Amino acid sequence: MWWRPDLGERDLGLVQDMGFGWVKQRFAWRDIEETAPGVFNWARPEQLVQLVQDRNLKLIALLDYPPYWAMPLDPASTADTGPPADYATFGDFCAAFAQHFKGKVAAYQVWNEPNLAREWGGRPPDPAAYVRLLRACYTGIKSADPAAIVISAGLAPTGTEPPIAMPHDAFLRAMYAAGAQPYFDMLGVHAPGYRAPPWVSSEQVQAELPLGGNRWMAFRHVEDMRALMLEYDDPQKQVAILETGWTTDPVHPDYSWFAVSEAQQAEYLAGAYKWAREHWRPWVGIMNTIYIADPQWVPEQEQYWWAITTPGEPLPGLRPAYRALRDMPK
Repeated sequence: MWWRPDLGERDLGLVQDMGFGWVKQRFAWRDIEETAPGVFNWARPEQLVQLVQDRNLKLIALLDYPPYWAMPLDPASTADTGPPADYATFGDFCAAFAQHFKGKVAAYQVWNEPNLAREWGGRPPDPAAYVRLLRACYTGIKSADPAAIVISAGLAPTGTEPPIAMPHDAFLRAMYAAGAQPYFDMLGVHAPGYRAPPWVSSEQVQAELPLGGNRWMAFRHVEDMRALMLEYDDPQKQVAILETGWTTDPVHPDYSWFAVSEAQQAEYLAGAYKWAREHWRPWVGIMNTIYIADPQWVPEQEQYWWAITTPGEPLPGLRPAYRALRDMPK
Protein backbone atom coordinates (compact mmCIF):
# COMPACT_ATOMS: atom_id res chain seq x y z
CA MET A 1 0.00 0.00 0.00
CA TRP A 2 3.16 2.12 -0.03
CA TRP A 3 2.12 4.16 3.03
CA ARG A 4 -0.62 5.83 0.95
CA PRO A 5 -4.25 5.14 1.85
CA ASP A 6 -5.34 6.38 -1.58
CA LEU A 7 -3.32 3.56 -3.13
CA GLY A 8 -4.34 1.07 -0.49
CA GLU A 9 -7.91 0.80 -1.69
CA ARG A 10 -6.73 0.16 -5.24
CA ASP A 11 -3.99 -2.31 -4.38
CA LEU A 12 -6.09 -4.29 -1.92
CA GLY A 13 -8.69 -4.63 -4.66
CA LEU A 14 -6.00 -6.10 -6.90
CA VAL A 15 -5.08 -8.58 -4.17
CA GLN A 16 -8.70 -9.61 -3.73
CA ASP A 17 -9.16 -9.97 -7.48
CA MET A 18 -6.32 -12.51 -7.44
CA GLY A 19 -8.15 -14.48 -4.76
CA PHE A 20 -5.52 -14.05 -2.05
CA GLY A 21 -6.32 -13.58 1.61
CA TRP A 22 -3.13 -12.11 3.14
CA VAL A 23 -1.27 -8.84 2.58
CA LYS A 24 1.98 -7.57 4.05
CA GLN A 25 2.72 -3.95 4.91
CA ARG A 26 5.81 -2.35 6.42
CA PHE A 27 5.14 -0.16 9.45
CA ALA A 28 8.48 1.50 10.05
CA TRP A 29 8.98 2.29 13.72
CA ARG A 30 10.49 5.67 12.78
CA ASP A 31 7.29 6.71 11.01
CA ILE A 32 5.15 6.10 14.10
CA GLU A 33 7.28 6.97 17.15
CA GLU A 34 9.45 9.44 15.30
CA THR A 35 10.23 12.26 17.68
CA ALA A 36 10.53 10.84 21.20
CA PRO A 37 9.78 7.72 23.26
CA GLY A 38 6.07 7.31 23.87
CA VAL A 39 5.00 9.95 21.32
CA PHE A 40 3.04 8.07 18.66
CA ASN A 41 1.43 9.14 15.41
CA TRP A 42 -1.17 6.49 14.61
CA ALA A 43 -3.07 8.37 11.89
CA ARG A 44 -1.57 6.73 8.80
CA PRO A 45 -1.31 3.21 10.28
CA GLU A 46 -4.94 3.40 11.39
CA GLN A 47 -6.05 4.27 7.87
CA LEU A 48 -4.10 1.41 6.32
CA VAL A 49 -5.17 -1.18 8.88
CA GLN A 50 -8.80 -0.14 8.45
CA LEU A 51 -8.56 -0.57 4.68
CA VAL A 52 -7.40 -4.15 5.20
CA GLN A 53 -10.20 -4.73 7.71
CA ASP A 54 -12.78 -3.38 5.27
CA ARG A 55 -11.63 -5.89 2.65
CA ASN A 56 -11.75 -8.82 5.10
CA LEU A 57 -8.10 -9.57 4.42
CA LYS A 58 -5.48 -10.70 6.92
CA LEU A 59 -2.55 -8.39 7.59
CA ILE A 60 1.12 -9.13 8.24
CA ALA A 61 2.71 -6.05 9.80
CA LEU A 62 6.45 -5.83 9.21
CA LEU A 63 8.04 -3.91 12.10
CA ASP A 64 11.56 -2.52 11.65
CA TYR A 65 13.62 0.65 11.04
CA PRO A 66 14.15 2.48 14.35
CA PRO A 67 13.67 6.21 14.81
CA TYR A 68 16.87 8.20 14.98
CA TRP A 69 16.51 8.86 18.70
CA ALA A 70 16.71 5.10 19.31
CA MET A 71 19.70 4.34 17.10
CA PRO A 72 23.15 3.69 18.54
CA LEU A 73 25.84 6.33 18.23
CA ASP A 74 28.09 4.03 16.26
CA PRO A 75 30.64 5.56 13.90
CA ALA A 76 31.20 2.11 12.39
CA SER A 77 27.60 1.95 11.18
CA THR A 78 27.00 3.19 7.67
CA ALA A 79 23.28 2.50 7.43
CA ASP A 80 20.14 3.60 9.22
CA THR A 81 18.54 0.16 9.03
CA GLY A 82 20.15 -1.46 12.04
CA PRO A 83 18.74 -2.36 15.44
CA PRO A 84 18.26 0.18 18.23
CA ALA A 85 20.80 0.87 20.93
CA ASP A 86 18.46 -0.57 23.56
CA TYR A 87 16.39 -3.53 22.38
CA ALA A 88 13.87 -2.89 25.14
CA THR A 89 12.77 0.26 23.31
CA PHE A 90 11.81 -1.88 20.31
CA GLY A 91 9.96 -4.26 22.60
CA ASP A 92 8.02 -1.32 24.00
CA PHE A 93 7.12 -0.18 20.49
CA CYS A 94 6.00 -3.69 19.52
CA ALA A 95 3.79 -3.83 22.62
CA ALA A 96 2.29 -0.41 21.91
CA PHE A 97 1.59 -1.33 18.28
CA ALA A 98 0.00 -4.66 19.21
CA GLN A 99 -2.11 -3.01 21.90
CA HIS A 100 -3.30 -0.28 19.54
CA PHE A 101 -4.29 -2.77 16.83
CA LYS A 102 -5.30 -5.71 19.00
CA GLY A 103 -7.49 -8.09 17.03
CA LYS A 104 -6.87 -6.24 13.75
CA VAL A 105 -3.36 -7.40 12.82
CA ALA A 106 -3.20 -11.15 12.29
CA ALA A 107 0.58 -11.50 12.23
CA TYR A 108 3.80 -9.60 12.81
CA GLN A 109 7.10 -9.98 10.99
CA VAL A 110 9.98 -8.97 13.25
CA TRP A 111 12.62 -7.23 11.11
CA ASN A 112 13.71 -8.07 7.59
CA GLU A 113 16.78 -9.97 6.35
CA PRO A 114 19.01 -9.53 9.42
CA ASN A 115 21.48 -11.92 7.79
CA LEU A 116 22.51 -9.05 5.47
CA ALA A 117 24.80 -6.32 6.78
CA ARG A 118 22.81 -3.68 4.91
CA GLU A 119 19.77 -4.59 7.03
CA TRP A 120 21.80 -4.68 10.24
CA GLY A 121 23.16 -1.15 10.30
CA GLY A 122 26.08 -1.95 8.02
CA ARG A 123 27.55 -4.23 10.66
CA PRO A 124 28.25 -7.97 10.29
CA PRO A 125 25.11 -10.05 10.84
CA ASP A 126 24.73 -11.23 14.43
CA PRO A 127 22.22 -14.05 14.95
CA ALA A 128 22.41 -13.93 18.75
CA ALA A 129 21.73 -10.20 18.73
CA TYR A 130 18.80 -10.73 16.38
CA VAL A 131 17.38 -13.32 18.78
CA ARG A 132 17.54 -10.75 21.59
CA LEU A 133 15.67 -8.29 19.36
CA LEU A 134 13.14 -10.97 18.39
CA ARG A 135 12.58 -11.89 22.04
CA ALA A 136 11.96 -8.26 22.99
CA CYS A 137 9.39 -7.80 20.24
CA TYR A 138 7.74 -11.21 20.73
CA THR A 139 7.33 -10.56 24.44
CA GLY A 140 5.88 -7.12 23.77
CA ILE A 141 3.40 -8.35 21.17
CA LYS A 142 2.22 -11.30 23.22
CA SER A 143 1.75 -9.15 26.32
CA ALA A 144 -0.70 -6.99 24.37
CA ASP A 145 -2.29 -9.43 21.90
CA PRO A 146 -1.65 -13.09 22.78
CA ALA A 147 -3.57 -14.32 19.73
CA ALA A 148 -1.32 -12.52 17.23
CA ILE A 149 1.13 -14.63 15.22
CA VAL A 150 4.79 -13.64 15.48
CA ILE A 151 6.91 -14.49 12.43
CA SER A 152 10.69 -14.38 12.53
CA ALA A 153 12.43 -12.17 9.99
CA GLY A 154 12.50 -13.35 6.41
CA LEU A 155 16.08 -14.46 5.77
CA ALA A 156 17.72 -13.65 2.46
CA PRO A 157 18.95 -16.81 0.73
CA THR A 158 22.66 -16.30 0.20
CA GLY A 159 25.99 -18.05 0.30
CA THR A 160 27.93 -14.87 1.09
CA GLU A 161 29.94 -14.92 4.29
CA PRO A 162 30.46 -12.17 6.90
CA PRO A 163 30.98 -9.30 7.09
CA ILE A 164 28.74 -8.63 4.07
CA ALA A 165 26.17 -11.31 4.85
CA MET A 166 25.71 -14.66 6.54
CA PRO A 167 24.33 -17.73 4.80
CA HIS A 168 20.68 -18.11 5.71
CA ASP A 169 21.01 -21.70 6.88
CA ALA A 170 23.97 -20.88 9.12
CA PHE A 171 22.06 -17.89 10.48
CA LEU A 172 19.06 -20.07 11.34
CA ARG A 173 21.27 -22.64 13.05
CA ALA A 174 22.81 -19.87 15.12
CA MET A 175 19.35 -18.53 15.96
CA TYR A 176 18.33 -21.89 17.37
CA ALA A 177 21.63 -22.14 19.25
CA ALA A 178 20.94 -18.71 20.77
CA GLY A 179 17.55 -19.83 22.07
CA ALA A 180 15.18 -18.45 19.43
CA GLN A 181 12.70 -21.33 19.47
CA PRO A 182 10.25 -19.96 22.09
CA TYR A 183 10.12 -16.52 20.46
CA PHE A 184 8.46 -17.10 17.09
CA ASP A 185 5.26 -18.83 16.02
CA MET A 186 6.17 -19.20 12.33
CA LEU A 187 9.56 -19.27 10.63
CA GLY A 188 10.00 -16.49 8.08
CA VAL A 189 11.86 -17.28 4.85
CA HIS A 190 12.41 -15.60 1.50
CA ALA A 191 12.24 -17.69 -1.65
CA PRO A 192 13.22 -15.92 -4.86
CA GLY A 193 13.56 -18.37 -7.70
CA TYR A 194 16.57 -16.91 -9.52
CA ARG A 195 16.85 -18.71 -12.89
CA ALA A 196 15.33 -22.05 -12.03
CA PRO A 197 11.69 -23.07 -12.35
CA PRO A 198 10.04 -23.69 -8.97
CA TRP A 199 9.69 -27.43 -9.43
CA VAL A 200 13.44 -27.98 -9.89
CA SER A 201 15.17 -29.45 -6.84
CA SER A 202 17.94 -27.74 -4.91
CA GLU A 203 20.24 -30.62 -5.87
CA GLN A 204 19.68 -30.01 -9.57
CA VAL A 205 20.14 -26.24 -9.24
CA GLN A 206 23.40 -26.85 -7.39
CA ALA A 207 24.61 -29.30 -10.02
CA GLU A 208 23.78 -27.20 -13.09
CA LEU A 209 25.61 -23.90 -13.46
CA PRO A 210 23.07 -22.44 -15.94
CA LEU A 211 20.46 -22.75 -13.17
CA GLY A 212 22.68 -20.98 -10.65
CA GLY A 213 25.05 -23.59 -9.27
CA ASN A 214 24.01 -23.10 -5.62
CA ARG A 215 21.30 -24.82 -3.54
CA TRP A 216 20.07 -21.51 -2.20
CA MET A 217 19.23 -20.34 -5.72
CA ALA A 218 16.36 -22.82 -5.88
CA PHE A 219 12.85 -21.85 -4.84
CA ARG A 220 12.82 -25.24 -3.17
CA HIS A 221 15.63 -24.25 -0.80
CA VAL A 222 12.65 -23.72 1.52
CA GLU A 223 12.76 -27.49 2.00
CA ASP A 224 16.28 -27.14 3.43
CA MET A 225 15.00 -24.62 5.97
CA ARG A 226 12.20 -26.96 6.93
CA ALA A 227 14.75 -29.74 7.42
CA LEU A 228 16.63 -27.50 9.84
CA MET A 229 13.44 -26.92 11.82
CA LEU A 230 13.03 -30.69 12.14
CA GLU A 231 16.69 -31.07 13.11
CA TYR A 232 16.13 -28.63 15.97
CA ASP A 233 12.94 -30.40 17.10
CA ASP A 234 10.60 -27.65 15.94
CA PRO A 235 8.16 -29.57 13.70
CA GLN A 236 4.92 -28.08 14.98
CA LYS A 237 5.56 -24.62 13.54
CA GLN A 238 4.69 -23.58 10.02
CA VAL A 239 6.85 -21.69 7.55
CA ALA A 240 5.80 -18.27 6.24
CA ILE A 241 7.26 -17.50 2.80
CA LEU A 242 7.36 -13.73 3.18
CA GLU A 243 8.79 -12.95 -0.27
CA THR A 244 8.82 -14.97 -3.45
CA GLY A 245 9.22 -13.94 -7.06
CA TRP A 246 11.27 -13.96 -10.25
CA THR A 247 12.80 -10.84 -11.76
CA THR A 248 12.67 -9.81 -15.42
CA ASP A 249 15.42 -7.20 -14.91
CA PRO A 250 17.52 -6.45 -18.04
CA VAL A 251 19.13 -3.35 -16.50
CA HIS A 252 21.05 -4.13 -13.31
CA PRO A 253 24.02 -6.52 -13.57
CA ASP A 254 23.44 -7.79 -10.03
CA TYR A 255 20.05 -9.11 -11.14
CA SER A 256 20.02 -9.37 -14.94
CA TRP A 257 22.21 -12.50 -14.96
CA PHE A 258 19.32 -14.48 -13.48
CA ALA A 259 16.43 -12.60 -15.10
CA VAL A 260 13.63 -14.50 -16.78
CA SER A 261 11.11 -13.45 -19.41
CA GLU A 262 7.71 -12.08 -18.43
CA ALA A 263 6.14 -15.30 -19.70
CA GLN A 264 8.49 -17.34 -17.51
CA GLN A 265 7.83 -15.08 -14.53
CA ALA A 266 4.13 -15.81 -14.91
CA GLU A 267 4.63 -19.55 -15.37
CA TYR A 268 7.07 -19.86 -12.48
CA LEU A 269 5.01 -17.88 -9.97
CA ALA A 270 1.88 -19.89 -10.68
CA GLY A 271 4.02 -23.03 -10.58
CA ALA A 272 5.45 -22.04 -7.19
CA TYR A 273 1.99 -21.88 -5.67
CA LYS A 274 1.11 -25.19 -7.29
CA TRP A 275 4.25 -26.81 -5.87
CA ALA A 276 3.58 -25.43 -2.40
CA ARG A 277 -0.06 -26.49 -2.54
CA GLU A 278 0.74 -30.04 -3.65
CA HIS A 279 3.96 -30.72 -1.71
CA TRP A 280 4.30 -28.37 1.26
CA ARG A 281 0.97 -28.52 2.98
CA PRO A 282 0.46 -28.28 5.91
CA TRP A 283 3.87 -26.99 6.97
CA VAL A 284 3.81 -23.87 4.77
CA GLY A 285 1.12 -21.60 6.11
CA ILE A 286 1.57 -18.27 4.28
CA MET A 287 3.10 -17.41 0.91
CA ASN A 288 3.57 -13.81 -0.18
CA THR A 289 4.46 -12.63 -3.71
CA ILE A 290 6.43 -9.44 -4.44
CA TYR A 291 5.19 -6.85 -5.53
CA ILE A 292 2.21 -4.71 -6.43
CA ALA A 293 4.30 -1.87 -7.86
CA ASP A 294 4.71 1.52 -6.23
CA PRO A 295 3.50 4.11 -8.79
CA GLN A 296 6.78 5.99 -8.33
CA TRP A 297 9.02 3.12 -9.40
CA VAL A 298 11.00 3.51 -12.61
CA PRO A 299 13.04 0.97 -14.62
CA GLU A 300 16.24 2.23 -13.00
CA GLN A 301 15.06 0.65 -9.73
CA GLU A 302 15.46 -3.09 -9.33
CA GLN A 303 12.07 -3.48 -7.61
CA TYR A 304 10.36 -2.41 -10.83
CA TRP A 305 11.35 -5.68 -12.47
CA TRP A 306 10.22 -8.00 -9.67
CA ALA A 307 6.71 -6.53 -9.58
CA ILE A 308 3.68 -8.31 -11.03
CA THR A 309 2.17 -4.96 -12.06
CA THR A 310 3.69 -1.94 -13.78
CA PRO A 311 3.62 1.47 -12.08
CA GLY A 312 0.72 3.69 -12.96
CA GLU A 313 -1.99 5.97 -11.62
CA PRO A 314 -4.88 5.80 -11.22
CA LEU A 315 -4.48 2.18 -12.37
CA PRO A 316 -1.37 0.04 -12.80
CA GLY A 317 -0.60 -2.16 -15.74
CA LEU A 318 -1.09 -5.89 -15.25
CA ARG A 319 1.86 -8.06 -16.15
CA PRO A 320 1.36 -11.67 -17.29
CA ALA A 321 2.39 -12.79 -13.79
CA TYR A 322 -0.54 -10.97 -12.23
CA ARG A 323 -2.96 -12.60 -14.64
CA ALA A 324 -1.43 -16.03 -14.07
CA LEU A 325 -1.82 -15.70 -10.30
CA ARG A 326 -5.35 -14.41 -10.67
CA ASP A 327 -6.39 -17.25 -12.95
CA MET A 328 -4.63 -20.20 -11.28
CA PRO A 329 -6.62 -22.71 -9.19
CA LYS A 330 -6.91 -21.69 -5.55
